[in-house]
Amino acid sequence: MDANIISSVQNPKVKRLLLLQQKSSERRKTGRFVVEGRRELQHCLEAGYEVDTVFTMEPSSVTDASHIRVTPQVYERMAYRGSTEGLIAIVKARRTTLADLCLPENPLVVVLESVEKPGNLGAILRSADAAKADAVIVCDPLTDLYNPNLIRSSIGAVFTVPTVACSSKDCIAYLKARHIRILTAQLQDSCLYYDTDMTVGTALVMGTEDTGLTPQWREAADAHIRIPMLGRLDSLNVSVSTAILLFEAVRQRLL
Repeated sequence: MDANIISSVQNPKVKRLLLLQQKSSERRKTGRFVVEGRRELQHCLEAGYEVDTVFTMEPSSVTDASHIRVTPQVYERMAYRGSTEGLIAIVKARRTTLADLCLPENPLVVVLESVEKPGNLGAILRSADAAKADAVIVCDPLTDLYNPNLIRSSIGAVFTVPTVACSSKDCIAYLKARHIRILTAQLQDSCLYYDTDMTVGTALVMGTEDTGLTPQWREAADAHIRIPMLGRLDSLNVSVSTAILLFEAVRQRLL
């Protein structure tokens, strides 16, 4: 065995990566997170993130960062999934705030209040990328933006769409100050989404599937919109609902 290839999961460098994968507190404390897969890492690099360390099974020159080779057995313990081209990286986090967003005229923004499941948030980010939304703002988040499940389910869209976490209060003030129309998705006291103008500056505000939006968003809204539900159920998965509303905005803007 080559002495330069790590062959044990007890190696401190491997244990560091596993801890970053598993603990949001460790990600916050160290300012580091994990990106798995060549495509995801490429999106990360294109967004200007700085890579700390890259773990591979074969020699690689993906970045200028420190490279560490591991055995297939160690990589299997490190990887969330098998089809990631044998590449995992530790990346330096950065904190993006509302003030960092550079929105164009008549922006299209997605706002999510307390969305908990990383898979839902990742799917929404993919839709936001496909619809070329100008930003995704995650209010009062219940999962951190560098959660490995979120990065994986978004296929790196968390790096391709400007994404910010903040409080609902700060987000409402930000949108109001920029005259961005707030459209809240809710069943009560609402209009059909396709009867609502989305060609102006628009923020599509989505809540959780269980409890919906809190009163502060309902009161701040310029309009309440709904997707018609023709069956016996009264709600859709939040990622599906967001995709429907996003592409209605795209349709209107392409007319």
